[in-house]
Amino acid sequence: MVLFGTDKDIYSWMELVKLVSWNFPGLETSDKIREHELTVLEFMKAQRALCVKNDDKIIGVLLFSKKHNMICCLAVHPDYRKNGIGRELLKAGLSNLDLSRDIFVSTFREDDEKGKAPRALYKKFGFVEDELIEEYGYPNQKFILHPFCSAVEHER
Repeated sequence: MVLFGTDKDIYSWMELVKLVSWNFPGLETSDKIREHELTVLEFMKAQRALCVKNDDKIIGVLLFSKKHNMICCLAVHPDYRKNGIGRELLKAGLSNLDLSRDIFVSTFREDDEKGKAPRALYKKFGFVEDELIEEYGYPNQKFILHPFCSAVEHER
């Protein structure tokens, strides 16, 4: 079940972030992880942080921005991947965004091994490849979900 994360979840949330930080450009140092923790707390306060738990342990997270109509971060604990957690988080995240406008997400480029699973998930929801970009000095690619290709329609 996808829930909004609260400040009571921050320790477990950050345990997951630390575990997968190697896979997220911009989280290479403890200072960067601490900055991210403050960002997560802001997202939690604004109810823009979603999570999935196994008992009290957070096993999946998603941050979204209503202002920019975008998915900002999606991560699933390695031991729980391929169980539909990413799909459920993405579905819940999209339901909190404006499906009548373009929705954005950035992920790894096609030739990056780290990008296989996230790119496949975004494409399954109807996202299409857009411009090549760089974030935190790492090569990424923007994906766009155009109106009328919403997850609600795609999941039917």
